[in-house]
Amino acid sequence: MSSTNDPHPRADFYSAEGYTQEESIGSVLKGVVGSITSQVDRRLVDHDLTHAQWVPLFKLAHGECGTVAELARTLQSDPGAMTRALDRLEAKGLVARVRSSEDRRVVNLELTEAGREVAAVVPAVLAEVLNLHLSGFSKEEWRALLGMLKRMRANGDALRAATASNAANPD
Repeated sequence: MSSTNDPHPRADFYSAEGYTQEESIGSVLKGVVGSITSQVDRRLVDHDLTHAQWVPLFKLAHGECGTVAELARTLQSDPGAMTRALDRLEAKGLVARVRSSEDRRVVNLELTEAGREVAAVVPAVLAEVLNLHLSGFSKEEWRALLGMLKRMRANGDALRAATASNAANPD
Protein backbone atom coordinates (compact mmCIF):
# COMPACT_ATOMS: atom_id res chain seq x y z
CA MET A 1 0.00 0.00 0.00
CA SER A 2 3.04 2.26 0.41
CA SER A 3 4.30 4.08 -2.66
CA THR A 4 7.48 5.95 -3.50
CA ASN A 5 5.50 9.22 -3.17
CA ASP A 6 4.74 8.61 0.52
CA PRO A 7 6.37 11.26 2.74
CA HIS A 8 6.99 8.68 5.48
CA PRO A 9 7.96 5.03 5.24
CA ARG A 10 5.18 2.62 6.09
CA ALA A 11 5.31 1.38 9.67
CA ASP A 12 5.59 -2.35 10.31
CA PHE A 13 4.83 -2.52 14.03
CA TYR A 14 1.96 -4.98 13.64
CA SER A 15 1.72 -8.34 11.92
CA ALA A 16 -1.18 -10.76 11.56
CA GLU A 17 0.75 -13.44 13.41
CA GLY A 18 1.60 -11.32 16.45
CA TYR A 19 -1.46 -9.09 16.63
CA THR A 20 -3.11 -8.79 20.05
CA GLN A 21 -5.90 -6.53 21.26
CA GLU A 22 -3.84 -5.52 24.30
CA GLU A 23 -1.11 -4.06 22.07
CA SER A 24 -3.48 -2.46 19.56
CA ILE A 25 -3.29 1.32 19.52
CA GLY A 26 -6.84 1.36 18.19
CA SER A 27 -8.08 -0.70 21.11
CA VAL A 28 -6.18 1.40 23.65
CA LEU A 29 -7.44 4.65 22.10
CA LYS A 30 -11.01 3.34 22.09
CA GLY A 31 -10.67 2.49 25.79
CA VAL A 32 -9.27 5.94 26.59
CA VAL A 33 -11.99 7.71 24.59
CA GLY A 34 -14.63 5.53 26.26
CA SER A 35 -13.30 6.43 29.70
CA ILE A 36 -13.16 10.14 28.89
CA THR A 37 -16.68 10.09 27.45
CA SER A 38 -18.03 8.21 30.45
CA GLN A 39 -16.43 10.61 32.93
CA VAL A 40 -17.61 13.70 31.02
CA ASP A 41 -21.15 12.28 30.79
CA ARG A 42 -21.10 11.55 34.54
CA ARG A 43 -20.18 15.18 35.25
CA LEU A 44 -22.75 16.61 32.83
CA VAL A 45 -25.67 14.53 34.10
CA ASP A 46 -26.68 17.44 36.37
CA HIS A 47 -27.13 19.51 33.21
CA ASP A 48 -29.28 16.75 31.65
CA LEU A 49 -26.80 16.23 28.79
CA THR A 50 -25.61 13.02 27.19
CA HIS A 51 -22.56 12.61 24.93
CA ALA A 52 -24.84 12.71 21.88
CA GLN A 53 -26.06 16.13 23.07
CA TRP A 54 -23.08 17.90 24.66
CA VAL A 55 -20.77 17.34 21.69
CA PRO A 56 -23.04 19.11 19.15
CA LEU A 57 -23.75 21.81 21.73
CA PHE A 58 -20.00 22.35 22.17
CA LYS A 59 -19.40 22.43 18.39
CA LEU A 60 -22.21 24.97 17.92
CA ALA A 61 -20.93 27.13 20.78
CA HIS A 62 -17.49 27.29 19.18
CA GLY A 63 -18.80 28.06 15.69
CA GLU A 64 -17.41 24.84 14.24
CA CYS A 65 -20.73 23.87 12.63
CA GLY A 66 -24.01 25.57 11.84
CA THR A 67 -26.29 22.97 10.25
CA VAL A 68 -27.36 19.40 10.91
CA ALA A 69 -25.40 18.24 7.85
CA GLU A 70 -22.20 19.98 9.03
CA LEU A 71 -22.52 18.49 12.51
CA ALA A 72 -23.16 15.00 11.14
CA ARG A 73 -20.17 15.25 8.79
CA THR A 74 -17.82 16.70 11.43
CA LEU A 75 -18.86 14.16 14.07
CA GLN A 76 -18.96 11.30 11.54
CA SER A 77 -22.53 10.63 12.56
CA ASP A 78 -25.63 9.53 10.73
CA PRO A 79 -27.72 12.62 9.80
CA GLY A 80 -30.83 10.93 11.19
CA ALA A 81 -29.16 10.31 14.57
CA MET A 82 -27.91 13.90 14.61
CA THR A 83 -31.40 15.17 13.84
CA ARG A 84 -32.79 13.16 16.79
CA ALA A 85 -30.10 14.53 19.14
CA LEU A 86 -30.88 18.06 17.98
CA ASP A 87 -34.62 17.41 18.41
CA ARG A 88 -33.89 16.61 22.07
CA LEU A 89 -31.73 19.72 22.46
CA GLU A 90 -34.46 21.82 20.87
CA ALA A 91 -37.10 20.28 23.18
CA LYS A 92 -34.89 21.25 26.15
CA GLY A 93 -34.77 24.82 24.84
CA LEU A 94 -31.02 24.73 24.17
CA VAL A 95 -31.00 24.91 20.36
CA ALA A 96 -33.20 26.67 17.81
CA ARG A 97 -33.57 25.89 14.13
CA VAL A 98 -33.57 29.03 11.99
CA ARG A 99 -34.25 28.99 8.26
CA SER A 100 -31.53 30.71 6.23
CA SER A 101 -32.51 34.05 4.70
CA GLU A 102 -30.13 33.40 1.74
CA ASP A 103 -31.30 29.88 0.94
CA ARG A 104 -34.70 28.76 2.23
CA ARG A 105 -33.63 25.10 1.88
CA VAL A 106 -30.96 25.56 4.55
CA VAL A 107 -31.84 25.36 8.23
CA ASN A 108 -29.20 26.87 10.49
CA LEU A 109 -28.76 25.90 14.12
CA GLU A 110 -28.37 28.48 16.86
CA LEU A 111 -27.86 28.14 20.58
CA THR A 112 -30.50 29.75 22.74
CA GLU A 113 -29.48 31.75 25.80
CA ALA A 114 -30.00 28.61 27.91
CA GLY A 115 -27.93 26.64 25.38
CA ARG A 116 -25.07 29.13 25.63
CA GLU A 117 -25.17 28.88 29.43
CA VAL A 118 -25.03 25.08 29.40
CA ALA A 119 -22.40 25.00 26.63
CA ALA A 120 -20.21 27.29 28.75
CA VAL A 121 -19.96 24.51 31.38
CA VAL A 122 -18.55 21.93 28.94
CA PRO A 123 -14.95 23.25 28.54
CA ALA A 124 -14.30 23.18 32.30
CA VAL A 125 -15.62 19.61 32.51
CA LEU A 126 -13.49 18.54 29.53
CA ALA A 127 -10.38 20.16 31.03
CA GLU A 128 -10.97 18.46 34.39
CA VAL A 129 -11.53 15.01 32.88
CA LEU A 130 -8.60 15.26 30.47
CA ASN A 131 -6.28 16.45 33.23
CA LEU A 132 -7.36 13.52 35.41
CA HIS A 133 -6.60 11.12 32.55
CA LEU A 134 -3.18 12.73 32.14
CA SER A 135 -2.26 12.41 35.83
CA GLY A 136 1.44 11.60 36.18
CA PHE A 137 2.37 12.92 32.73
CA SER A 138 4.92 15.70 32.45
CA LYS A 139 4.18 18.67 30.20
CA GLU A 140 6.76 17.30 27.74
CA GLU A 141 5.10 13.87 27.71
CA TRP A 142 1.70 15.49 27.15
CA ARG A 143 3.06 17.54 24.23
CA ALA A 144 4.77 14.47 22.75
CA LEU A 145 1.59 12.38 23.07
CA LEU A 146 -0.53 15.11 21.52
CA GLY A 147 1.96 15.52 18.67
CA MET A 148 2.04 11.79 17.95
CA LEU A 149 -1.75 11.51 17.99
CA LYS A 150 -2.01 14.46 15.62
CA ARG A 151 0.44 12.69 13.28
CA MET A 152 -1.70 9.56 13.40
CA ARG A 153 -4.78 11.66 12.61
CA ALA A 154 -2.95 13.30 9.67
CA ASN A 155 -1.97 9.83 8.38
CA GLY A 156 -5.62 8.77 8.63
CA ASP A 157 -6.73 11.93 6.81
CA ALA A 158 -4.22 11.17 4.04
CA LEU A 159 -5.49 7.59 3.78
CA ARG A 160 -9.10 8.81 3.49
CA ALA A 161 -8.13 11.33 0.82
CA ALA A 162 -6.21 8.69 -1.15
CA THR A 163 -9.11 6.25 -0.89
CA ALA A 164 -11.56 8.92 -2.06
CA SER A 165 -9.24 9.88 -4.90
CA ASN A 166 -8.81 6.24 -5.97
CA ALA A 167 -12.57 5.70 -5.88
CA ALA A 168 -13.15 8.83 -8.01
CA ASN A 169 -10.39 7.93 -10.50
CA PRO A 170 -10.33 4.14 -10.96
CA ASP A 171 -7.59 2.91 -13.28
